[in-house]
Amino acid sequence: MKLSRRRPSSAVAAAALALMLPLAACGSSSDTGSGGKTLRVWHYETQDSALSKAWDAAITTFEQTHPGVKVEFERKTFDQIQQSAGMILNSDKAPDVMEYNKGNATAGLLSKQGLLTDLTQVAKDRGWAAKISDSASVPARYNDRGEMGGDKWVGVPNYGEFVLAYYDKDLFAKYGVSVPTDMAGFEDALAKFKAAGVTPLANAGNDHPASHWLYLLALSKADKKWVQDYQTFSGKIDFHGPEWTYAVETYKRWLDKGYFDKNDVGLKGSDMTEQFVSGKRPILVGGNWWFGGFKTDIKDFDWSTAVFPGSKITLGSSGNLWVVPQRSKNKTLAEDFIDITMSPEIQAMIGNNGNVPIAAQPDAITDPKSRELVGQFDQIQKSDGLGYYPDWPAAGYYDVFVSATQNLMNGADAKSVLDEIAAPYEKQAASRQ
Repeated sequence: MKLSRRRPSSAVAAAALALMLPLAACGSSSDTGSGGKTLRVWHYETQDSALSKAWDAAITTFEQTHPGVKVEFERKTFDQIQQSAGMILNSDKAPDVMEYNKGNATAGLLSKQGLLTDLTQVAKDRGWAAKISDSASVPARYNDRGEMGGDKWVGVPNYGEFVLAYYDKDLFAKYGVSVPTDMAGFEDALAKFKAAGVTPLANAGNDHPASHWLYLLALSKADKKWVQDYQTFSGKIDFHGPEWTYAVETYKRWLDKGYFDKNDVGLKGSDMTEQFVSGKRPILVGGNWWFGGFKTDIKDFDWSTAVFPGSKITLGSSGNLWVVPQRSKNKTLAEDFIDITMSPEIQAMIGNNGNVPIAAQPDAITDPKSRELVGQFDQIQKSDGLGYYPDWPAAGYYDVFVSATQNLMNGADAKSVLDEIAAPYEKQAASRQ
């Protein structure tokens, strides 16, 4: 069964209405005469996800606090925005506020091109900067070269994210497999499931999950200096060194052993989640952005989450950004909308629906499963274990990783795959000299 795409439930609508009263004063005074205006909002969160529920509530609250302003909301796909943002934002069709991926190759590139509004002073004036830690704000801040960690805020994150392990506890119990706590135990679990005729790992070769696996395995052999060198070009990265070599060779070994199914090469992320939700694959390693959908859709078995046991560093960062395109026609209204998403009420909704709020009060997270998830993210943050994402350093690198991983699943040798992912990175590194 696929993850549901239902409209928000009446309970969510009621929660949104409950938010209206305490937020009634959040609109800026300049909105007094804003009747007849339109705020155009784009995001790519799937219906029933924690973030979609929160943004639905934020839109409802915005409409209540901005009489006469019409909200035109368009739900895009990640790929639609990833592939066409530059062209759209450089036209009169640009939205007023949009969710966009963070990183040098995405938000950094658009910032360098002058397509995003500088929100630095706004972030200070509205208190957003004070709510977000320095480390979490790194992917929101860029320098003039479009490299993250600079002084200019080009977007605002509302949540955190990280890649973790999801386990089907019923299948683990059925086949007598122990939930792993280290890499040796993880590989032992993979072997036992395969011996029982079960393909253990959910996967999707034609989307981010498979390339996330490569970087996750590389991080298991890396330290923080390697991560900094890789993400910021502050030191040379050897793509035939121990980190990337281990990643590609381990991935290939797991393919050969049948821990991954080679036929997953053409699947998208939603297909991967279906494998887990339907009870066909006992282990899914993926982002916490799937968590809210799992809470809604998994009815037939017990499941749990854990920090991936094979590495002290994992993929993760603050979440995607709300950005205000330079060609937005209603920038103050866009800022008002972002302000609502940073409110205590919306932040608590994010946490209680299964995501990781960036500015919520801990005692506001009442759902036990969600509180556990937030605690796991805190564990990663406290150990300085966020390693960001593999495609961030270079423009167009996301597509390179998808292609390279598909080639590996189709039988390419390790050296050619390493050469493939090295080429655009090294070109980018050379251009900085």
